[in-house]
Amino acid sequence: MAKTKRAYVCSECGADFPRWQGQCSACAAWNTITEFTIPKTKTAIGTSATSGSYAGTTTKIQKLSEVENKDMPRFSSGIGEFDRVLGGGIVPGSVLLLCGDPGAGKSTLLLQSIGAVAAEKSALYVSGEESVHQISQRAKRLSTPNLDKISVVAETSVEQVLNHVVQQKAEFVIIDSIQTMTVAHSDSAAGSPSQVKESAAALTRFAKTEGVTFVIVGHINKDSNVAGPMQLIHIVDGLFALSSTSDEKFRVLRTSKNRFGADSESCFFAMTEQGMKQVKNPSAIFLSRSNKNHAGSACTTLWEGTRPLLVEIQALCNNSVTENPRRLSVGYDTNRLAMSIAVLARHGGVMLSDMDIFVNCVGGIKIEETSADLAVLLSIYSSFKNAPIPQDVLVFGEIGLNADIRPAANGIERIREAAKQGFTRVIVPKANASRKMSGVEVIPVEDLQEALEAFERIAL
Repeated sequence: MAKTKRAYVCSECGADFPRWQGQCSACAAWNTITEFTIPKTKTAIGTSATSGSYAGTTTKIQKLSEVENKDMPRFSSGIGEFDRVLGGGIVPGSVLLLCGDPGAGKSTLLLQSIGAVAAEKSALYVSGEESVHQISQRAKRLSTPNLDKISVVAETSVEQVLNHVVQQKAEFVIIDSIQTMTVAHSDSAAGSPSQVKESAAALTRFAKTEGVTFVIVGHINKDSNVAGPMQLIHIVDGLFALSSTSDEKFRVLRTSKNRFGADSESCFFAMTEQGMKQVKNPSAIFLSRSNKNHAGSACTTLWEGTRPLLVEIQALCNNSVTENPRRLSVGYDTNRLAMSIAVLARHGGVMLSDMDIFVNCVGGIKIEETSADLAVLLSIYSSFKNAPIPQDVLVFGEIGLNADIRPAANGIERIREAAKQGFTRVIVPKANASRKMSGVEVIPVEDLQEALEAFERIAL
């Protein structure tokens, strides 16, 4: 008789160990290592393994040139901004993972989407966290269309879920959530790394062989990472994260993996009593400024996926009362803030060593690209000089350690978006000012000194 094997896996990062220990040496989390039994597998010819493959069966090997090209047109999720993040719609047979904080609106967004999809495709909503009565109440509150065409079931067994999919001939299935799903051949508890991995693998195999689309809801841990093993991210075709801005007024949907589209796209929603409302012009949200000019405020443009996004950056310089002045930023990398301050001191002659410096990105947006460096630097300089930057001026560009200003990608599109939002002057890297733009005065700068001189001409 074969000896039962046991494994010890960290529920935070998915690392496995030969024996139990109090702290995970991979992620440094305490008391997260759990024990589970590895299911026995048979590898003899003619017997099946737990992975679902069958010994003795054969698969056909083909040349790439001989593979038949099947046209698989995308279908709409019913939400235009969601389609844009997906890359133009949903690809049939794909497996998408939607994760986010509790209460971010994952179930609400998907319930609105399935109502639109059900008009043309057979749709099934599988819930492992709520009862069918709770789902029905929310759907009626959101005025979800095509309720008579949406099938719903409360189930946690993957095998039973797949049976329901076959019986209902479902083409679009929502799994809410993967942490509640279990497979029969695993003895571990629901939500454990092995159950999450095996459940996702079983759903993916079914999706690829039967052409059924699965949208899976996933939880996140305390570090805002996807809960469960790393294999979960590798298995799915797309990973999308839904989060809220710092003021909780808006929701941001970002993609970090997409096999069928851009992997850096984002869109915005407003959470209302009637559900998620699309925000088709997010630049107008983050540029809701007062009519009065204030020192330390500069507007810049970011590139989010396939479109520009205009945001306002605020800075405040204040005399420090402590021996170690504070350097605090919200939405902007603190290391790049320290670099900008050092460049401003070394190459601009502006000494800020005795001042507290605070930087804030209005609207709760998080800047993950370097094109906002020049705007951050000029906003700090504006606060230091107590000289407001005119509201019709937009700034973007990357700052190097030798004070040179490097170009940003998609510069022409950024300038065009600025013109649409009413900006008449833009301070940009010299490499981004090679073309003439009608209606906009382009002020090219090559280094920090030229940027400060341009600031003094327009602000002082």
